[in-house]
Amino acid sequence: MDDHRALENLIFSYAALVDAGDFAGVGELFAEGAFAGSGGVVRGAAEVERMLRESVIVYEDGTPRTKHVTTNVALEVSGATASGRAYFTVLQAVPGLPLQTIAAGRYADSFTRGESGWRFSERRVTVDLVGDVSRHLRS
Repeated sequence: MDDHRALENLIFSYAALVDAGDFAGVGELFAEGAFAGSGGVVRGAAEVERMLRESVIVYEDGTPRTKHVTTNVALEVSGATASGRAYFTVLQAVPGLPLQTIAAGRYADSFTRGESGWRFSERRVTVDLVGDVSRHLRS
């Protein structure tokens, strides 16, 4: 698999893991990296997992009932490092809240390739548009 495809798969795996409620899996994506969002910067698997468990509402099916759609992926690879940017849109449907867009923004990523493949070095999340996140995030 070429580097661009491997990096796209890593980016898309983040969305799939969050939507599945697999916060430990998301944490593993940042085992050697940092996640920077509106709540500040967290580093490593345990901190990323804890941040998600403390901030994201999970429903009876074990998921946040969201779909993270990632588009406009642009990647630049230079040897064993890479950078990327992408847009995201978060959809949610829960009882009492019909399917709707609850947030949209962009990712600025950096990556490092090691023996086990590509890993996030850092993800910076900027939320540009916010809808009703009352059933997605704890206040």
